Amino acid sequence: MPALFAFLHHLAAFSLFAALVVEFVSIREPLTVATARRLLAADLVYGIAAGVVLVVGFSRVFHFEKDATFAKLTLFVIVGLVSIIPTREFLPWRTIVKSGRAPDVSAARLRRLGTLIHLELAGIVPILLMAALMAKGVGLLL
Repeated sequence: MPALFAFLHHLAAFSLFAALVVEFVSIREPLTVATARRLLAADLVYGIAAGVVLVVGFSRVFHFEKDATFAKLTLFVIVGLVSIIPTREFLPWRTIVKSGRAPDVSAARLRRLGTLIHLELAGIVPILLMAALMAKGVGLLL
């Protein structure tokens, strides 16, 4: 069972990262209906993957082999909080895209969203560091 949960945790984490990369690349393209659909789908995958990472991660901490390392969780929560802003921007796009139109968003707003997504990607780097430290038995509490 621990190996299955480790697999699920890694699968969700890599899915989360892939979805974030798709968002990062897509937000820099001209905003068309297809681009908006891709952003909406990537954001949905990102949200689902983040939920799975959290649930499976807690299961591993409390039911299997891992010790609680709150630094990693703290960083994950910070990245999650930053991700709320793009998600809130994307949600109203669903009805616009369903009608076959591209959302009307200023270039400056798209740049700000791109910057936030870039910050989310950068935030994953220290999370990976914490994961590597945890795998070697080094715990950091924040």
